[in-house]
Amino acid sequence: MRVAETFISINGEGTRAGELAIFVRFQGCNLRCSYCDTLWANEPDCPCEERTPEEIDRFVRAAGVTNVTLTGGEPLLQPELPRLLDLLLRDNRLRVEIETNGAVDLAPFCRLEHRPVFTMDYKLPSSGMEQHMHCENFALLQPEDTVKFVSGSREDLDRARELIQTYDLTRRCHVYLSPVFGSIDPAEMVSYMTQHRMNEVRLQLQMHKFIWDPDKRGV
Repeated sequence: MRVAETFISINGEGTRAGELAIFVRFQGCNLRCSYCDTLWANEPDCPCEERTPEEIDRFVRAAGVTNVTLTGGEPLLQPELPRLLDLLLRDNRLRVEIETNGAVDLAPFCRLEHRPVFTMDYKLPSSGMEQHMHCENFALLQPEDTVKFVSGSREDLDRARELIQTYDLTRRCHVYLSPVFGSIDPAEMVSYMTQHRMNEVRLQLQMHKFIWDPDKRGV
């Protein structure tokens, strides 16, 4: 498995925001979003280490942190991911979350003996990648999962609201709106949510980008 970096920090977003987590970032992605903040990890020549699922499992257990975030890049592209999930999720003390970009079918991973928690980032128009979204994934989401809409414009917010309504997402899973950092005023997003009475939708800022430099790695 191609590991770009590992580190312990707080979850900067999601349902476990502010809690300690151990992050395993994999190299490579099948998308190239306009606002990507980990573009370095998507490049074919990105420095990375080849680690077996067993090595990653041992590393995670030795860390003593119970929230595990598998991210990227796109972690679902790693062929040995099912094996890693089988190892990690045998321990019911670990909560394993996969951050996925919405362009990979979740069905094979939902059929595993031990299902992880998904945070699925649906790519809105300003990303330039919406045409790659796999909307069938919405039907596979469960109450512990999250859909995140990273928004950089009014058009993005309109599209997010349309999807939330069409797929009844607030009844299916957690739903978050998050601003493209530096592109839209969060106050504008709150006004939009108020105007449209977007109940059960949460605005969330990327906490780690306020604690550290927005471009800092390993946090």
